Amino acid sequence: MAATEPRPVNDITGRWEGSWSCDKNGHSGNLRCLLSKIDDTHYRARYKATYRKIMRFGYTLAMNVKHGTDNAYNFQGEADLGWWAGGVYHYEGQITSTNFVSTYKSKYDQGTFRMKRPE
Repeated sequence: MAATEPRPVNDITGRWEGSWSCDKNGHSGNLRCLLSKIDDTHYRARYKATYRKIMRFGYTLAMNVKHGTDNAYNFQGEADLGWWAGGVYHYEGQITSTNFVSTYKSKYDQGTFRMKRPE
């Protein structure tokens, strides 16, 4: 089965899961992401998150990705989530084959995403 085969050490595509947390107000929730490669320097991240355990939302982010050292990838990107969700969010972080960490920041909000490969 493809889902049980180990991924190459430098492959960051596929499923991720973990949590998000807000530095401004302490809110947090579950987070999932499907990461797909567009070309050598661009990836698409499709996020699905929960808020207060009952509200769910999702969005897509285009990321500029650079291969760094030790099989890590550094990335940045931005997404306009609309005025009701805080406007334009800026993202940057690092991904390895096992860990996905990102900070996010908008005019009204900032925090962190922390994800790992699903079991």
